[in-house]
Amino acid sequence: HPPPVATSKKEQDRLLRGRPDQPQNPKILRIAIIGAPNAGKSTLSNQLLGRKVFPVSKKVHTTRCKARGVVTYEDTQLIILDTPGLTDPLKAKRHKLDEAMLTDPWDSMKHADLVLVLVDVSDHWTRNSLSKEVLKCLSQFPQIPSVLVLNKVDLLKNKFILLDLVTELTEGIVNGKKLKARFEFKRDSSSSVKAPLQITQASPPENRAPESHHLQKKDQVQDSSSLDNSSDTRASESNLVTEAEQGPKHCGPRDVKNMKGWPCFQEIFMLAALHGEEVDTLKRYLLMQAKPGRWDFHSGVLTSQSPQEICNNIIREKYLEYLPLEVPYGVTQVTEMWEEGPSGELLIVQNLLVPRKSHMVSHKRRMGCWEARIAQEAAQDLMNVFLCDVRLKLKVELKS
Repeated sequence: HPPPVATSKKEQDRLLRGRPDQPQNPKILRIAIIGAPNAGKSTLSNQLLGRKVFPVSKKVHTTRCKARGVVTYEDTQLIILDTPGLTDPLKAKRHKLDEAMLTDPWDSMKHADLVLVLVDVSDHWTRNSLSKEVLKCLSQFPQIPSVLVLNKVDLLKNKFILLDLVTELTEGIVNGKKLKARFEFKRDSSSSVKAPLQITQASPPENRAPESHHLQKKDQVQDSSSLDNSSDTRASESNLVTEAEQGPKHCGPRDVKNMKGWPCFQEIFMLAALHGEEVDTLKRYLLMQAKPGRWDFHSGVLTSQSPQEICNNIIREKYLEYLPLEVPYGVTQVTEMWEEGPSGELLIVQNLLVPRKSHMVSHKRRMGCWEARIAQEAAQDLMNVFLCDVRLKLKVELKS
């Protein structure tokens, strides 16, 4: 079970600044997770950590700065670098984003041993190509091994489009090999459709096997929707088969102007981070990739964030969800009270400062309906982080 986060900033600082405990043969892997805004980076990070410490919202730019999560398993430590969505200066100006929103993903790449590129396959507007910002980032650091992670596959009714997506996003090359994929179809009167949820199957660390150049994974997820209602053909048993041919082995800086995909991914994973589907498979793979090296953090550390930062992020997540689009991005949070109650509970009072009177009216009108719900949901999330009772009160005021 992952450790809780300390409720005291002093205790959290002591863990962060203290000398990490080290097993006999420590291993470590630093992982940068990059992708377009709202691809599910923080959701995946939380699932890997086993506890929610990063904010998650349907609105873009929920994550405002890089933060580290720590997974400690036996002699291995994974450092997860959760980053803001890669965006360009024009969009950053539109959303009034800090300069750090542009630089943090690049800074995380400098410290990474492995990069996960997350793509939201449910977004039919963006899923067929990697964003130029992602491609620039990969091209700038071609020496860092990269893995493609297709997220939200549970939202696809027609899972067979994943084949086309894989080809486009990898330019048909994975781990230096050209891939040919095909499906084997069988007629069946059943209406169920099975489709692949992953291309690579990672072995547990204790059962490491030589890397195979022939990847074949039988389908694991059922979908009640048919591929074509006008056809009697059903994929009752389909195998994703990849045939390897010699391709380029090394990647260097590239001109990304006309590129849609990245031909240097080492592996591909397909998962549904929100529900935790296939996240354990990815986690086992990451543990396998760890190299001998001293741990960065004490085994009792779950995140580099302070308790107050976690609290701010979780409250922000809630009002991003419930308040009108133009309001939340201008809100400033001020913690008025943070102390331990007589029964050991954590007492928190926070002011939400809005910049304009018009926002104040809108904010209060909506907060009248949602204030209790926001406080209740945020308090529940904080209890799961700190593993103690939390009493949270929110107040809305005009920013002076």
